[in-house]
Amino acid sequence: MEKEKIQEFGESNSPSDLLKNAKCNLVTATSDDNLKEIFRQIKASKTPTVINYGASWCRVCSRILPAFCQLSTEFSKLSFVYADIDECPETTQHIRYTPTFHFYRDGERVDEMFGAGEERLHDRLWLHS
Repeated sequence: MEKEKIQEFGESNSPSDLLKNAKCNLVTATSDDNLKEIFRQIKASKTPTVINYGASWCRVCSRILPAFCQLSTEFSKLSFVYADIDECPETTQHIRYTPTFHFYRDGERVDEMFGAGEERLHDRLWLHS
């Protein structure tokens, strides 16, 4: 089956615009309180989860976000979360590079990946699914 072509994420679009209009299987953290609630759900859940920490001003983040969105439908056994570091400054103050991906299993962070790369992200998702 041929992969759907992902449209390039343009400068005029914001991450929230992309995520609202795309067919994604992910949750977007909209505030520090919202991200804290997501962390509580991750701790209570047995579902493996990946969090993509990005920023609207980060070009690399903008390029990987459509792929992250598409991969969220491919890896249905994983929960996907997108958190913009500017919208969640308190809970993301430990994030030093964007994009950063954190992988959770049984409520605990078990892995992280810095930077983008669709194939590398795909392989890491496959490993954690």
